[in-house]
Amino acid sequence: MTTLPVAGGAQSLLSAARLAATDPAERARAAVDRSGFDPGEVPDGVVYAETVDDVVQALQLATRHGVHIVPRGAGTGLAGGSSATRGTVVLDVSRMNRILSIDPEEQLAVVEPGVLNAEVNAAAAEFGLFYAPDPASTAICSIGGNVATNAGGMWCAKYGVTREAVLSLQVVLADGRILKTGRSTIKGVSGYDLNSLMIGSEGTLGIVVQATLRLRPKPLHTATTAAYFADAASAARAASAIIAARIQPAILEFIDGGTLAAVDAMMGTEHSSRGGAFLLAQTDGHGALLEQQVLVEAITPFALSIEQTDDAGRAAELVAARRNAIPALQELGRVSIGDIGVPRRKLAEAIDGLADISQRTGVRIFVVAHAADGNLHPMVVVGHDESITEGPAKEALGEMFHLAQRLGGTLTGEHGIGVLKQDWLEEEVGSLSLELQHKIKAVFDPLGILNPGKGI
Repeated sequence: MTTLPVAGGAQSLLSAARLAATDPAERARAAVDRSGFDPGEVPDGVVYAETVDDVVQALQLATRHGVHIVPRGAGTGLAGGSSATRGTVVLDVSRMNRILSIDPEEQLAVVEPGVLNAEVNAAAAEFGLFYAPDPASTAICSIGGNVATNAGGMWCAKYGVTREAVLSLQVVLADGRILKTGRSTIKGVSGYDLNSLMIGSEGTLGIVVQATLRLRPKPLHTATTAAYFADAASAARAASAIIAARIQPAILEFIDGGTLAAVDAMMGTEHSSRGGAFLLAQTDGHGALLEQQVLVEAITPFALSIEQTDDAGRAAELVAARRNAIPALQELGRVSIGDIGVPRRKLAEAIDGLADISQRTGVRIFVVAHAADGNLHPMVVVGHDESITEGPAKEALGEMFHLAQRLGGTLTGEHGIGVLKQDWLEEEVGSLSLELQHKIKAVFDPLGILNPGKGI
């Protein structure tokens, strides 16, 4: 793959673009995401896209002048995937934020990439529908970024991650051509699945400008269970007992004691006074209450106390504890959010292993998890002025990966590789796989201008 120099080219692109900024404040804002990674530099400028034509023009100019482009949506990524450095131009699509249509009969929504996840759900709710992938950052993350990382969320264990909810995409390729992938039908196997290839590609193959999303009927009944435990190990064993009972909860979230205390400090709640770990579960549909009974029976031997409710207001309060975990920890310092996945039966082993890593490295590690699918988010918290890419923090991140690997798991369940996990990618996927992925990248982006240094 040939990588072109960018000297002088960025200025030509920025001068020709319809909406561009080069002032220091805009460049500094566009340099970072929510991962805690500080690139130590700022991009040469920012191009704001409001239409598909803006994206096409920007990429045509980038190809002509050999400019490296960093796609950006809401900037909520957690792996440094939208961070930008000198010699790049950020292409910001957050202003492409229209919901183009909702088809309640076919249960589809067609949206632009800058639409926030929560906005899709608010619009779908008017028709008794919902969009299943719901990251904890649903109020601030955008669909384009969700597609780029194949984002999951609390409902993904039952309803699937982004890949299962995106039927079709329009993508602008590096040279400005527009590719349509997928289809608007539930089934379809014509040709290679370029739709799935694009989802999770972290902006390295093309820039999403439109997505056709699959909506689902909103459950008529939801039952919420909040359980408190003496320690994390007990909560993890309870989560495994739920899975063993063959229940399919819509939500099954784990929060450790340290994170509960941080949430309480920020929100004024008292969760940590009730136990050293927390499980939040929701069952839904016509059998919600029946499934809740089975769930409660499964976790009762492990729990200190259990709260059950079908009140929507109380349920929202309990869910807020999980959604606010990351903001609460960010009050304590700079946060690097891990994203390992392990077989569900190994959840307790993973939590014990993370505690051991914290003790050996001297790094504070807080843990939340999508317990129903074995996706843990171990969060390293260091001082606001400390690095997460070197020293003990980097050591802890590496040990997290090796822990997941030993347990038969993965480096990232839903946040992507970005820049923070590059060191361990080949070890997980193997050299042949990585070689083939580089060749695929070269087909879509032969000049290597799209999100350089990210993903693969």
